[in-house]
Formats: sequence, structure tokens, C-alpha cells
Amino acid sequence: MTADVLLVFGRGVRFRHGGWELTPAGAARVRAARDYVLAHAPHRPRVIFSGGWPEAGTGAAPPPDGFREGDLMRQAAGLEAHADVYAETRSRSTLENFLRTAEDQLLHGYAFGPSRPLGLVTHDWHLPRVRFLAGKVLGLRGDALLDVPATGGEVHDDRPALLAARFGLLGARRGDVLLRRERLLVALLRRSASG
Repeated sequence: MTADVLLVFGRGVRFRHGGWELTPAGAARVRAARDYVLAHAPHRPRVIFSGGWPEAGTGAAPPPDGFREGDLMRQAAGLEAHADVYAETRSRSTLENFLRTAEDQLLHGYAFGPSRPLGLVTHDWHLPRVRFLAGKVLGLRGDALLDVPATGGEVHDDRPALLAARFGLLGARRGDVLLRRERLLVALLRRSASG
């Protein structure tokens, strides 16, 4: 089975040497998406690079237009000759990756299932939370999702974030409710970390 759509999750940007660049983990996710597309050529999927400015929640100023996560991932991938490439650049979190991609209708016209899964491009440690949120936001679970794991960049323990999402988003399905609860969770976690 081959994914007709890949959703690539950002992992942050940083300002170095006078310019904006992807973090090593973000660059690893771009490589995983590129490798997947090239391995399945001449199949021409839709690739959505999703990431805006995660640091917006801390009050940091955003990079200029064209230099947000989705933009930088799209430019780094160089896949225009092999895929229909899009960038979602408004999101600040994994939950928002899904919500903004859906709002921007970047998944419009696609029906996902076991024979045509949605490809999720991220690190193994991030996939359990990504799969959970795909169920919450898109109603997709199990074989309707295809893991496309990235390697390199960093190893991160995402279990606390997954646990917080499972409890904090319990029973919620509407995007506005999910987003409001996520922002409350993030504020509580930051407060407990600083106190």
C-alpha cells in the first residue's frame, strides 16, 4: 500500500548564522518524506509540510513570511518534480498541524482507509501522539494511517505529552474545544515546570 498523501510534521526552526533554518530533527523528517516519495516514483503523492512557529506560545516573534517551518521544509525537500507539494504555516503544535491542515482543505477530496492510508512523517517517538490526534481530529485510526518514520536529529521522550493529550482531550472532538484544552494544558505544564 502506498500513501497518496503524506503529512510531514515540523520540529522547529532556529535563527543561526544570519538566517532561519530547520532543526536537525525537522531536517530528518524532510529527508524521510523525500526518501518515501522517491522510493515510490513514478507515483505522485500530495506532500503537506505542516509547521508554523511553535515558539509563538512563548511570545517570541515569528520569522518573516516564507521562513516558517512548512516553508523551510518545502524548500529543503525539493520535491516539486515528484509530488504536489503544499505548506501549512499557521500551526504552533502537533494538534494544530492537523487542525490547520484540515481548515486549509489540504486533505479535501481524499478518502483514507486501509488501501489508501494517510502517511504520517515524523519520528518513532512522536508517532503514538500523532496517531492519537489523527483519530481525534480526522477520525482516522489503525490501517487508515501509514507510519513513515524519520531517523536522526534527536531522541525525545514524548510519553508525558501523549499522556497529557489522552487525559486533557478526553471526550473532546470539536477543533475549538481541542485547541482550548491544549492551550490550557500547555499553560499548566509551563507553570509547573517553572514553579
